[in-house]
Amino acid sequence: MKVVVLTTSYPREEGDAAGNFVADAVERVRARGVEVDVVSPESFRHFGIAYGAGVVGNLRREPWRAALLPAMLASFARVARRAARNADLVHAHWLPTGLVALACGKPFVLQLWGTDVELARRARPLARRIVRRATIVICASHALAEAARELGAREVRVIPGGVEVPDAAGEEAEPPEVLFVGRLSQEKGILELVQAAQGMKLVVAGDGPLREHVPGALGFVPHHALGPLYERAAVVAVPSHREGFGMACAEAMGHGRPVVASAVGGLLDLVVDGETGLLVPPRDVAALRAALERLLADGALRRRLGEAARERVRSRFAWRAVTDATVAAYEDAVAGSA
Repeated sequence: MKVVVLTTSYPREEGDAAGNFVADAVERVRARGVEVDVVSPESFRHFGIAYGAGVVGNLRREPWRAALLPAMLASFARVARRAARNADLVHAHWLPTGLVALACGKPFVLQLWGTDVELARRARPLARRIVRRATIVICASHALAEAARELGAREVRVIPGGVEVPDAAGEEAEPPEVLFVGRLSQEKGILELVQAAQGMKLVVAGDGPLREHVPGALGFVPHHALGPLYERAAVVAVPSHREGFGMACAEAMGHGRPVVASAVGGLLDLVVDGETGLLVPPRDVAALRAALERLLADGALRRRLGEAARERVRSRFAWRAVTDATVAAYEDAVAGSA
């Protein structure tokens, strides 16, 4: 089987954070014997719209670049059509990339991520056209799957992002640390966390538009360097206002760390309140602080929740199960289209 993956975000070099989760999935599918070609902004002219803050972020910062979108999509489609000429299937990551998949004239799988829900609300007729034409729509969480069904998807499969589970959980630092990993932007809830964690040892790994409001933030941390931070943490906070999946949450759980997370979106698939972590209402500073204080004060509770979190990720979100489901979706999409 030959599959062409279409993506607007993909690592350009070793250590590049852009689209790591797409590249990881591609390598694991290749290891199963699937021939995969990737069409990314390295292959077509993107006019400065891709990379950096991402397509949506770049257009917010520089709205004038929106006039270049048709040219970017045309360049993307030309390269994609050539790549897909002898392919059995196209796998398009993100809703707008589905437009390019349509131009390839091949059956395609569409993978939706969190930002796609917001885009669909702004351009619903176009979003419905793309989603309805996909043979299978893959979503990382049940919340995203529900949004896909509302857009008229013919078949939806929930396949989460894959997580590498370490062989053993590390030892906490002393004094206990609260860790945040992610983009320093409003929707990630970082400002509420800074307020809620006053007086606590808060470690923030990430960069973004709110960096100046987060004292002591480490800035961008390469993915390979996040492991030691997870291992040191007593608690990992994921206070997002919305979240399509929650990779930082899944990785923290894989490292055996209890998570305090907002009860939104894909985080509800990951965190079982009182079993693998604690859920709090989004934007509720008092509830967030109370949950952090509860875990920091109770080492036995942290260990119990962390062990359960690790087992949940190992059984449901580890790469073997995720890759099995992805390859099965490919096979069924090709068979169904035939």
